[in-house]
Amino acid sequence: MQISELYKLYLQNPGIQTDTRKIRIGDIFFALKGPNFNGNHYVQQALELGAALCIADEKGFEDDRIIVVNDSLETLQLLAKYHREQFNIPFIAITGSNGKTTTKELVHEVLSQKYKCYTTEGNLNNHIGIPLTILKIRQDAEIAVIEMGANHQKEIEGYCTYALPTHGNITNIGKAHLEGFGGEDGVKKGKGELFVYLRENNGTAFINKDYPVMVELSTGIGSIITYGTADADFIGQIKEDSGFLEISVTKGADLPSIKTQLVGGYNLPNVLTAICIGKTFAVEDAAIKKALEQYTPSNSRSQLMIKGTNTIILDAYNANPTSMKAAIENFAKMEGNNKVLVLGGMMELGEASEKEHAAIVDIIAAYPWQKVVLAGEKYKDLPAGFLHFNTSAEAADWFKNAGIEHAQILVKGSRSMQMEKILE
Repeated sequence: MQISELYKLYLQNPGIQTDTRKIRIGDIFFALKGPNFNGNHYVQQALELGAALCIADEKGFEDDRIIVVNDSLETLQLLAKYHREQFNIPFIAITGSNGKTTTKELVHEVLSQKYKCYTTEGNLNNHIGIPLTILKIRQDAEIAVIEMGANHQKEIEGYCTYALPTHGNITNIGKAHLEGFGGEDGVKKGKGELFVYLRENNGTAFINKDYPVMVELSTGIGSIITYGTADADFIGQIKEDSGFLEISVTKGADLPSIKTQLVGGYNLPNVLTAICIGKTFAVEDAAIKKALEQYTPSNSRSQLMIKGTNTIILDAYNANPTSMKAAIENFAKMEGNNKVLVLGGMMELGEASEKEHAAIVDIIAAYPWQKVVLAGEKYKDLPAGFLHFNTSAEAADWFKNAGIEHAQILVKGSRSMQMEKILE
């Protein structure tokens, strides 16, 4: 079946699912394969649950509602590309080592003040999530914001072939997914694939002038709009970050004070990105201020919460050496004299793992803390007084009985460590 023919069926049944647990009557089910699952085994179940059509890539089906293709995932991506090609609107791609989800959410909040804006739900930012995001965009769309996550080279390049971004932003280049990318140079090259695409397709790049690597990566792109703390089209500064982040914009917009609900000065670039993009698309200053001040982080991303007598920063969605360093240093300068660090291990660092965990321990040791609790087998040779547990569950057991009161607590770690268990 040609993609154009499948697209006609999609227009009649625009709900796309890859998980039978989410099937609604009239959806199209794509039977995808992975290391530990085979969606072809659930095709009949999908039909029984109300799917109008199923796309499978194994033979043996004898139902007219089942369309057999060579590769279900490739077909999903090609369908997404065909759908994307029906739109003549800005598609803004956002990637980076840290902050891309927060940045995506802020940009979406700002643009939604003026436009019908579609964006990535949650962190559906991979080879399955991105096509699903594109296929959820309806004909009333005026602008789209697509988050792109990656853990190896050529991944962003692949996403661009069906997302076809017109604009792009790389939040930063840090020590994330070092194992998959093959080191820091590999991260730079992999994330830089977005700017390669924009350069070759007359796109526009939003770049942080504070980061020389971004200036380097964006060389040759015809349209560049800059932001940062100096020498940029849009300039902003931190006014206050001992609690919630407050910033001021000194160039590019009349925004002397934006009081966000974000914790940490490291969120300044994320906020400035949203301002830069919002102003580029003519969102009014008052609307930008409203959007940024009403945004509340969720899903364990720099969430500030009160639990009993304790003030907790829950930042346990992800962690790598760059984001961990920023979080620790930010927490160290925040107000409070009863600070407790509860940190989990950092994943996907490959051969650099032991060195990077040791470097984090050195950073911790440079500041005074009431308690330091580290969870994860990668933490070794700890200073006297540091508590160590192999898992977050073990750390949670300790935390429940530790009797910590009137404290300021930072909880952070890689997603697989599930450090939020500490608070259960």
